[in-house]
Amino acid sequence: MAIPLRDGGPAARIAVIPGDGIGKEVTPEAVKVIKAVCAPTKRGTGRNMEFVEFDWGADKYLKEKVSLPPGAVEMLRDEFDAILFGALGDPRVPSNQHAADILLGLRFKLDLYVNARPVELYHQKFTPLRDRREEDIRMMVFRENTEGLYVGVGGFFKKDTPDEIAFQEDVNSRKGVERIIRYAFEYARAKGLKRVCMSDKSNAMTFAHDLWQRVFKQVRAEYADIDSRHLYIDTLAMEMIRDPRQFDVIVTNNLFGDIISDLGAQLAGGLGLAPSGNIHPGRTSLFEPVHGSAPNIAGKGIANPLGSVLASAMMLEFLGWHPEAQSLRAAVKAAVHENFVTADLGGDKSTIQVGDWLAASVAKNLSD
Repeated sequence: MAIPLRDGGPAARIAVIPGDGIGKEVTPEAVKVIKAVCAPTKRGTGRNMEFVEFDWGADKYLKEKVSLPPGAVEMLRDEFDAILFGALGDPRVPSNQHAADILLGLRFKLDLYVNARPVELYHQKFTPLRDRREEDIRMMVFRENTEGLYVGVGGFFKKDTPDEIAFQEDVNSRKGVERIIRYAFEYARAKGLKRVCMSDKSNAMTFAHDLWQRVFKQVRAEYADIDSRHLYIDTLAMEMIRDPRQFDVIVTNNLFGDIISDLGAQLAGGLGLAPSGNIHPGRTSLFEPVHGSAPNIAGKGIANPLGSVLASAMMLEFLGWHPEAQSLRAAVKAAVHENFVTADLGGDKSTIQVGDWLAASVAKNLSD
């Protein structure tokens, strides 16, 4: 099984959902940088990108009681190549119901079963680990994105009484487990990587994760060219800190992947530099920074746009536009090394200043 992406053609239609908080600030900067890297140059005709923005978020929810409008999923699936997402979350909606309806709704209804979280250190000053260099922290975490404990199967018994019981079911299907494990191996093979680690807690979760064990054993036999092993999730967390150099590709379930990918992000400088992809190979997929809506700094012009730009690079790679994706990553690395960054990374630049610098950087590189 190869990993089917988009066809790499010259045109793409992108749905843009800035959402809430700093999502409304960083997403326009990412779009600005994408337009710059896809613009016509003397070396080629560029890429034709159409961006269509949707106002789905807390403002719309509070005003109209609409989170994800009827027919939205089918429209995105049929009319767009990819989705560039900002962030969701607003203190005016304490339940964050709109966020669950939109983001989780799109993940499940579009069957975006791959959550891809690259962990890459862009400057050694950002890692909390002593004496680690940029080449020491470079891995991909694949999280199963549509099953596990996040499917919402559960309930309460005798709620709000001293005898209350709450339960949450961990749902794992053979199909779901196999396809994410196989995707991890295919990714490793496509990228020339030699190591895949599957992580679970099968010594305690003896039914759900026994399935992971059996499927992993079956699939790994088809990839003799790749060094594959298993670690329990607690051991994996310790090993990522002790020696991150030993990991190329990690694959795990929904809950553990959520946790371990944030650990990886912190090793590489924090959530401000963490992009993610919610992917179904060959279908409309969604790309977003990991940092959330950060309402405490929204509107101040200091939000870090690098996570959104790196998510855009993942989106361009998904579209088959590899040179453009690499240009975005190179520009981010240059900004970090020149300290042209926002305050959270030790700089003094505004969100817009960083976006302008990145756009100018990729435009210059393309014209040289």
